[in-house]
Amino acid sequence: MSETTVLVPGFNDDERVVAPLARSLERAGFATLCVAPQPSNGDAPIELLAKQLAAAIENRLLPEQPLNLVGFSMGGLVCRAYIQVLGGLARTRRLITLATPHQGTYMAYVCERPACVQMRPGSAFLTELNRDLSALHHLQFTSLWTPFDLTIVPAMSSVLDVGNARAVFSPFHATLPLDPRIPGLVTTALRRPLPGTDDEPESPPAADWPLPTPDPHLRQLS
Repeated sequence: MSETTVLVPGFNDDERVVAPLARSLERAGFATLCVAPQPSNGDAPIELLAKQLAAAIENRLLPEQPLNLVGFSMGGLVCRAYIQVLGGLARTRRLITLATPHQGTYMAYVCERPACVQMRPGSAFLTELNRDLSALHHLQFTSLWTPFDLTIVPAMSSVLDVGNARAVFSPFHATLPLDPRIPGLVTTALRRPLPGTDDEPESPPAADWPLPTPDPHLRQLS
């Protein structure tokens, strides 16, 4: 059964943010579906948004149809909660995140809304999500991020010690999905062989950019 690529926008966003990328992927031959769980302004915890994503997938795709997930910013955490907490790993083949605060962002301290609190470095949500990354080893995981990100602080929080990471020298967080290089990079990631297949390289690079060393200051502030 053919795969559908599901695109999930981020904080305070809707489908319009990822629609141009979806159109580019469709021109490259990929079937796409944009899903924007709401409210995306931080009022709803990320787990609730992930449940909305799961419901949309169940309602709009055929049962057991395999899929790829592309999540921008907070949308990448929504995708991870779907995969790691709600059992979405069973049908997910690839996960591609764009400027996602996998290890949190200090900018989340400007807001007290539930999802913002969850995106703070060292939050209970991120600690649990990152405690066991084995699910991400069972799919093809790619993180695309920009070193110039002033929303994900530090920008290296978008990198995990698993899968592939690629730094894109794009000037702003919000415009990363619109960067003209992104469709090609996402297309390449969507065409990567799945882990455990004969076509997969024996030792794929973990990252195109040096991985961060453990930062004792990257934790929840008291």
